[in-house]
Amino acid sequence: MTTTRSGTLYLIPVALGEDNAPAVLPSATLEAVQKLRAFIVEDAKSARRFLRAAGYAHPLRETGFQILNEHTRENELDALLAPLLAGEDRGLMSEAGCPGIADPGEALVRRALDAGIRVAPLVGPCSILLALMASGMSGQHFTFRGYLPVDKRQRAQAIKALDARAEGATQIFIETPYRSAALFHALLEHCRQDTRVCVAADLTTLNEFVRTRTVAEWKEQPPELGRRPAVFLLYRGQP
Repeated sequence: MTTTRSGTLYLIPVALGEDNAPAVLPSATLEAVQKLRAFIVEDAKSARRFLRAAGYAHPLRETGFQILNEHTRENELDALLAPLLAGEDRGLMSEAGCPGIADPGEALVRRALDAGIRVAPLVGPCSILLALMASGMSGQHFTFRGYLPVDKRQRAQAIKALDARAEGATQIFIETPYRSAALFHALLEHCRQDTRVCVAADLTTLNEFVRTRTVAEWKEQPPELGRRPAVFLLYRGQP
């Protein structure tokens, strides 16, 4: 009796800028993408745009796309894993950056590992780590906090708690682009004056912006964030 060997789930980092995939993704990652004929994605339209920018040679009309986003239910994951269990390879993509990090793909990766499916992470940009690298804050002690609460009162409480935890340990968090400016102003309102705040926006693009200043200094010269995707970091003390 023979058993079918499962396929591989490739975790494909997506460029943080819309059209700069060849500039920020290593050749090994681009070559792995070329070999795949089906992908699990958050949005098929943006996935096709990324593949075009990455020089994907296979006709997109003949390429398979399955959707995995924040609305995907736990009981729908088995259908996404079925081709892998049948021996086919799949590529898992986030909207931007690395799948599985602040991304709905983590549930599929967990289920794939439980099923004995090989999971292969590929090399590419991660805005969280890039921001930490460029912040001048502690890279030895840090915590990623994901998204802060949207409710103003709860967000204020969360910021004050992070400000306290930032003593000797970098606190990293993100926000959807259209709320970046509001979050930044909330940081200035609720953090202590000497807390260092790093804003890292549009990373790896021509409009990249990375600055670290104290709250007091930011109040003198705040950035124009608008709807730019950004990572925020807090730190107190010497790295």
